[in-house]
Amino acid sequence: MKNLFFLSCFIALISCKKESEESFGKPTESNTEVKAPEALGKEIFEGKGNCVACHQADQKIIGPSIQDIAKIYKAKNGNIVDFLKNDAKPLVDPSQYEVMKTNFAITKTMSDEELKGLETYILSFSK
Repeated sequence: MKNLFFLSCFIALISCKKESEESFGKPTESNTEVKAPEALGKEIFEGKGNCVACHQADQKIIGPSIQDIAKIYKAKNGNIVDFLKNDAKPLVDPSQYEVMKTNFAITKTMSDEELKGLETYILSFSK
């Protein structure tokens, strides 16, 4: 009886290990969460994009405020994604363009979805 118990525990352990190995590296529900563009943009703005180092919501730090960027891009029907890809000239404070150019190394590694998220987040400040 004791041997049967140990055998069933061993089989359960093996099947758990196999299941774990089969699912290793596969997306789980928690890491496949799809974020709304604005939420994704905010995450990138404050995280890997490090935009927050130069841009604040309502005041100029190194670069213009997010509100000013949103207001000008909306008024001029500009394309923030094209600017972040370095495919369009700056519409806001061109004198800061040389400073911003160093960040294109970061933005060029971003997907179109991420860049669109950044644009959506920035434009949300024009409301």
